[in-house]
Amino acid sequence: MRMTLSVENRPSPNFSDRREGCEIDILLLHYTGMASCQAASDWLCNPRSEVSCHYLVDLDGTVTAMVPEDKRAWHAGLSYWAGSRDVNSRSIGIEIHNPGHAGGYPDYTDAQMRAVIALSADILSRHAIAPRHVLAHSDVSPERKEDPGEKFDWRRLHENGIGLWVEPAPISEGRTLRTGDQGALVRALQEKLVRYGYGLEVSGWFDERTGAVVRAFQRHFRQARVDGIADPSTVETLDRLIAALGDEAADALG
Repeated sequence: MRMTLSVENRPSPNFSDRREGCEIDILLLHYTGMASCQAASDWLCNPRSEVSCHYLVDLDGTVTAMVPEDKRAWHAGLSYWAGSRDVNSRSIGIEIHNPGHAGGYPDYTDAQMRAVIALSADILSRHAIAPRHVLAHSDVSPERKEDPGEKFDWRRLHENGIGLWVEPAPISEGRTLRTGDQGALVRALQEKLVRYGYGLEVSGWFDERTGAVVRAFQRHFRQARVDGIADPSTVETLDRLIAALGDEAADALG
């Protein structure tokens, strides 16, 4: 059973109008990366920070509404997804309190997960956001961001009707693709990542950007090992994800 949301209001001054013609079609999840939720809330409301989000979720599941959904919150930063470099104009951003990788990266609490599920379901009831557009900050900014990270329970969200998820392929030995590799297999990998929505040049060269995108993919969809190496498990999980798109796959850059 989904929880009843406890929502508080703390308006942030850090927002702008969405770009004309942009519809809300992305739900973007973050962690705060700060020592306390109060510190994160203060920073998100500080005009000097030039950052904000639509909602902030505390350890106990309390949700703070900070920017109206029809406004452009400043949470994605330099980012790209499925043809767009203005992710902020397309998205609603949820910050989940967690000190992050630099702060020991504790598990998310059950209360947080229940609140994120309830909040996300509420948002999806108002906006036409496809499952493949429920994303991590690291998905849209793979070279800069790690959040919400490999401990975030994307499977649980999917089981509650939020986001796209497939069973990750077991880790096994076999052919790997890594930084410096070139050729048709690298190109095929890049094409599939781009097809899903990741920002990547299809060059046939496994460069640092490709490694960062593979790590982002692993943090979201193959969390057992996050190393930026496209091993058989990573490639098969990506294949399963593309197959799960079904008819959406033909419109993956729309």
